[in-house]
Amino acid sequence: MLITMVLATVATAQNYTISGTVRAASSSETLISATVYDMLSGKGALTNAQGRYSLTLPEGKVVLRVSYVGYETIFDTFQLDGNKMKNYDMVSNTVLHTVTVTADRISSHRSSQMSAIDIPLENIKSVPVLFGETDVLKALQLLPGVQSGTEGMSGIYVRGGGPDQNLFLLDGVPLYNVNHLGGFFSAFNADAIKNVTLYKGSFPARFGGRLSSVLDITTNDGNDKKLHGDVSVGLIAAKLNLEGPLYKDKTTFNVSVRRTYADLLMQPFLYMAKSIGEDIDKLRLGYYFYDLNAKVTHRFSDRSRLIGSFYSGDDKIYAKMKYNFGGDYEESLKLGYNWGNLVGSLRWNYELTPKLFMNLTGAFTRYRNDISVAMEDNEYYANNFTYTTYEMYYKSGIRDFMAKADFDYQPSPDHTVKFGGAVTHHIFQPDVTGSRIETNESGSDFVYDTVVGQSIVHANEMTAFVEDDWTISETVKINAGLNITGFAVQDEFYPSIQPRLSGRIMLSDDLSFKAGYSYMTQYMHQLSNSSISLPTDLWVPVTARIAPMYAHQVAAGLFYTWSGIADFSVEGYYKKMINMLEYKDGASFFGTSVGWEDKVCMGDGWSYGVEFLAQRTVGKLTGWVGYTWSRTMRLFDREGQVLNNGEPFPAKYDRRHDISIVASYKPNKNFDASATWVFSSGNTGTLPMQEFVDPETGQTISYVENRNNFRMPAYHRMDVGVNFHKDKRHGRRTISLSVYNLYNNKNPFLVYKKDGTHYVVNGHHYGSALVQLSIFPIIPSLSYSFKF
Repeated sequence: MLITMVLATVATAQNYTISGTVRAASSSETLISATVYDMLSGKGALTNAQGRYSLTLPEGKVVLRVSYVGYETIFDTFQLDGNKMKNYDMVSNTVLHTVTVTADRISSHRSSQMSAIDIPLENIKSVPVLFGETDVLKALQLLPGVQSGTEGMSGIYVRGGGPDQNLFLLDGVPLYNVNHLGGFFSAFNADAIKNVTLYKGSFPARFGGRLSSVLDITTNDGNDKKLHGDVSVGLIAAKLNLEGPLYKDKTTFNVSVRRTYADLLMQPFLYMAKSIGEDIDKLRLGYYFYDLNAKVTHRFSDRSRLIGSFYSGDDKIYAKMKYNFGGDYEESLKLGYNWGNLVGSLRWNYELTPKLFMNLTGAFTRYRNDISVAMEDNEYYANNFTYTTYEMYYKSGIRDFMAKADFDYQPSPDHTVKFGGAVTHHIFQPDVTGSRIETNESGSDFVYDTVVGQSIVHANEMTAFVEDDWTISETVKINAGLNITGFAVQDEFYPSIQPRLSGRIMLSDDLSFKAGYSYMTQYMHQLSNSSISLPTDLWVPVTARIAPMYAHQVAAGLFYTWSGIADFSVEGYYKKMINMLEYKDGASFFGTSVGWEDKVCMGDGWSYGVEFLAQRTVGKLTGWVGYTWSRTMRLFDREGQVLNNGEPFPAKYDRRHDISIVASYKPNKNFDASATWVFSSGNTGTLPMQEFVDPETGQTISYVENRNNFRMPAYHRMDVGVNFHKDKRHGRRTISLSVYNLYNNKNPFLVYKKDGTHYVVNGHHYGSALVQLSIFPIIPSLSYSFKF
């Protein structure tokens, strides 16, 4: 009798695992963070970055609800009597209905994650932007805790951190330069993107290498049903996206390309200039940038996939001029300025067991910038020929070779475990300058050739991590993890153990309290002495003399979901940053006699603030309202590395207030409109506020009391846009109209001191004044796209 009872108990307690993939029915594109929830047991799971899920439940009846914002909910009832593979293809909604999500979207009030947000691609594409060019980073600038730099720039400054403290991942591979045209546009082509997630704090243990943020971007796999495309033409760029099956239901591709064409439009004017100029023999010059994304996905089975990804993006400035003076003497000038990224990766996804999923990756990434200038003089006289050639070049860059393995393990619905490791070999070329002179003017050939600069630095970085998202009870959930790294460079080894912890307590069904702590280490720095993102900004590693940066960040907040209406959150944070780098006063990236380590100072920084966000993602009217109050300071008081007399000073982008309002309205499938309004306190800058005359020399001397002692006027701007859609015989046409800076506010781009003037203020005479430069007035834009 006892044996029978034991056997019955064991049989009753038998658990089985349901696993599979959630995809979009129209394209078989995998859906990230879709919810798979059993309505009987109250247990659920989220799909991972590959669209896979695993859910272990007791034997018996199961009623699964599969939901994803923007898609019709699926209900599936079946008897669980063994491990099952269940794939779900979801049908898109024309209008977004309210979706009740019981499991944990990353931004849900039920999730253990805080300081993170998923941004739907439709919201990003609907935000009106400069020149009508959709920009992921400019959309992120509208979120609380994320600041833009100078007006029009696509760089982001997250919770007081610098632009080099953001980790940009494209299909899991780092990008080092994410800007085009000096930062006016980002390198991310929205047509190629499937999912965007931004982490501002409480970082999961699987992420590391930067102090302030992680932007995780996943690109589209491609449609496995039939060929689709999208062609778009705007004021400054044209785009093409193609996707489809290479082998139906097995192999897909997705290719997106974008290129500006200002240089092509300039050619007729250059031809006219050449025709008018009597001495001009050749004239070619221009600027353009391009992005190329490509991805091929092959499905061996429901358990195994192979994915190859490629990205190339470059900016190019070129000039070629040749002058001919009467046939006896000619001069020529060539200029080349190229910078950009090259990324390639190969990934294998495999389901080892219904509970254990593996992802293996091999990747290469390269960032480089090259400047070259060449001048040549040729002279013909009395059957003699003399020539002189001057050449100069400047190079810097970084190359990475990476191998990593990461695993998702779900032993039960209450535990989601992620673990893995990676090895990266870095090759840094901080800066190299070369010059060459060749001539025969003295009657014999003379060649002078020299190369100076920093030597190439090799470094190896190792990472291992483990994290567990643990549901302790219906009320309490935590995510605990550990990231262990090591960096070997120049006979030095820098180890780091970085704990991560975040948790959630449900105060009611709709209200939760969250808190988190993260410790981050960064082994590379970007040196910049400009507010504009330039290719001359140098990526350099830690060395025997330069220690790693690290940061401690704590955050806490309240999160409330008003079902069917909106999500609300308020977060407070404090972040301490150690071993930050700044150029010494007067130093820059150019210079051959002194290495970069002697041009910088090392110090600390801190930032604290409060962020508020109200976001609506369902219905005809969507958008968000964000507000940030923050303070960011720097302190450089170490011996031999003093800035600002060793006193604290505000960071360049220390702003007390940031407000953003974003609204999109889509009453039907043929029309939508959007508007944004932003306000922020002014940036800081260093300007001489006093002058005195040297009694001995009579020279006027400017006096700067403190670093970043001047605050620019406040910034505010409104943008609007409308899209008109229409179904055509072979596809769908969209005409987009947008206006940047609708009420033409003269926002400050920079403020500078102007001498040689005469002003009288309150009876006092002044010979100089501060002048504000504004570069972006009201700018209308028009674009046309066609999907087929």
